[in-house]
Amino acid sequence: MTFESVAVKYGEITAGLIGSGRSITTMESCTSGLIASLITDTEGASAIFRGAFVTYSNEEKIRRGVPEEIIRKYGVYSKETAREMAAKSREAFRADIGVGITGCFGNADPENEDGIPGEIYYAVIIGDTEVCRHESLPAQPSRFAYKLYAADKVADLLLAVMEA
Repeated sequence: MTFESVAVKYGEITAGLIGSGRSITTMESCTSGLIASLITDTEGASAIFRGAFVTYSNEEKIRRGVPEEIIRKYGVYSKETAREMAAKSREAFRADIGVGITGCFGNADPENEDGIPGEIYYAVIIGDTEVCRHESLPAQPSRFAYKLYAADKVADLLLAVMEA
C-alpha cells in the first residue's frame, strides 16, 4: 500500500459520489482529518463533501453529539463510538453518507487507558445501511503510516458499501 494507491481509491470514491449526487461527511479521531483530505483531493469534491469534524478528545466527540453514555459504556475505542461518530456527523452536515473512525496509534491516552496501539474502529452509514468494523493494524513505521493504513481500510469499506 502506498499513498498513491490510497489516493486513487479516494479519487474513485469521490468521482462515484459526484456521479451519483450523494454527499459525504466524516468525524475522525485517529486519522486526524486524513480521510476528509483524501476525499477533497479530487476536482469537484465541493459538490459532494459537506464538511468534517476532527474530534481528537472525548469532550469534542460529545460536543458534536456522540452520547457520553456510549463512550462511558463501550469506551471511546469501540464500534459503538465509531457508529455514533458517523451518525452524528451525517446528521450535523445533512449528508447522505457518514464516516466515523476512532482508534489508538501510539502511547496510551491518559483519558482512555483502554487503547491498544494499532486498534481501530470505523463505521460507514449510507441510508439504512450501517457497517461497523474493527481492525488490528500491523506495526507501522510512523503515525502517518498508521493513519494511511486506516484510511485505506475505510476506503475499501466505502467502495464496497457504495457498490451494494
